Amino acid sequence: MQSERINEAGGGRSACIRAIATYLPPTVEENEGEAAFIEKLGIRARHIAAEDAAASDLAVQAAEELFRAYGIDRKSIDFLLLCTQTPDYLVPTTACILQDRIGLPKTCGALDYNLGCSGYVYGLALSKGLLETGLSGRLLLVTTSIYSKYSAKEDGIVRPLFGDGATATLLECMPGKRAHLDAFVFGTDGAGYDKIIAPAGGSRAMPQHVPVEREEDARGNRRTNYDLHMDGTGITLFSMRTVPSLIEKTLSRSGTRREDLDYAVFHQANKYMLERLRIKCGLEDVPFYNDVKDIGNTVSGTLPFALDRIIESENTKVLKHVLLAGFGVGLSWGGCLADLSAMLPRIGEKTAQEREKI
Repeated sequence: MQSERINEAGGGRSACIRAIATYLPPTVEENEGEAAFIEKLGIRARHIAAEDAAASDLAVQAAEELFRAYGIDRKSIDFLLLCTQTPDYLVPTTACILQDRIGLPKTCGALDYNLGCSGYVYGLALSKGLLETGLSGRLLLVTTSIYSKYSAKEDGIVRPLFGDGATATLLECMPGKRAHLDAFVFGTDGAGYDKIIAPAGGSRAMPQHVPVEREEDARGNRRTNYDLHMDGTGITLFSMRTVPSLIEKTLSRSGTRREDLDYAVFHQANKYMLERLRIKCGLEDVPFYNDVKDIGNTVSGTLPFALDRIIESENTKVLKHVLLAGFGVGLSWGGCLADLSAMLPRIGEKTAQEREKI
């Protein structure tokens, strides 16, 4: 049995996840096309934001659900971190807009960070730093993504992958030296920046200077230079090469054996990739989350969406050793160990400790 992980740097304070809430837009888009390809992806449908919706609109819904479901006083939040690659505007930061829309105090810090599939792990690390140094007492970490606005409807390769959605995670410190979030491992390979890219629209290729260029590949998939382009083979090779090492380093840093894990939760890219990674990482005997069929790849939101569903389904078990791994656009990757035993109950539910006694 694994020994308790000690938080060396927290000064008697241990940052932990206290609550998670999610939001999916009501519109559902079914995946059509080649049946074998859809089966390989494991994604039958995705939720798509309304045409006039922006990232903060989805984020508001996730945050409000967290406040409602857990009875959280919004005035108690003193820092807001927002992860998105589809901000409302280039300027100002979407986190500032969200702070006002959900009624957080004006004394609350707020910032965006632009990261994709590894974004939640990085957000947990940033949260841990702010909380355990005393710079924040209660922090809200939000992910929100509207990739549908950047995936062409005529692109049968990229469009079926990505769904829209938002998540909200409440973090704060608990007294004691037991580590609830630790063994963080990070990595970056900017040489692969173009493996997933929207070529036009940023300061390198501004709209007023770069006309719309339309292209069609050999399979008839059509997209413009303002849409997402993805090298699927390149991303798969990157994942197969990088993730096993990430898992080994994270487990080694935490002193955790595979048999001690309560769950392994990877970025939910697609069913095929996750099946291959589970085997390659030697996690066949570990509970392993692989379910993208009704929401698809929600980018930085895949890990909290998965955790929310796991917590709901595993309601008689305290999850103390959860392996998290995010990897993708950037190229960027990150992993950590999470102890979810400090989760608050939703209103009307028992605490994790009470559920363990049932």
